[in-house]
Amino acid sequence: QAQLVESGGGSVQAGGSLRLSCVVSGISYRRKCVGWFRQSPGKEREGVATIYTETGATTYVNSVKGRFIVSRDNAKNTVYLQMNSLGPEDTATYYCAADQFLYGGCGWLFRRLPGGKRYWGQGTQVSVSS
Repeated sequence: QAQLVESGGGSVQAGGSLRLSCVVSGISYRRKCVGWFRQSPGKEREGVATIYTETGATTYVNSVKGRFIVSRDNAKNTVYLQMNSLGPEDTATYYCAADQFLYGGCGWLFRRLPGGKRYWGQGTQVSVSS
């Protein structure tokens, strides 16, 4: 049974940092796209970053470029999201998801494209105060 478990959320002041973890089990971790998403109350879920577990290739949305870093530890089947220079606009529940490597990359996770089989974690809350 597929299971993605996020951890590392919490409350920080603006300018602070947090590191989220996503442990993947129950599915083959190899050659997977793992993405981080976030959702604030009243807003749609948005993509944040992706990583391809095989090569470590990454993608980011513009709003987090230069502040967030996605990485992986294949020996632990774990993907991380290092979040720096956090601001109140980053407050959200953060989710990780795993899916197939399609369309030549992992950026497709942010788009409504057919194919794949997506597995989601339960989310971890991040709150940033000004």
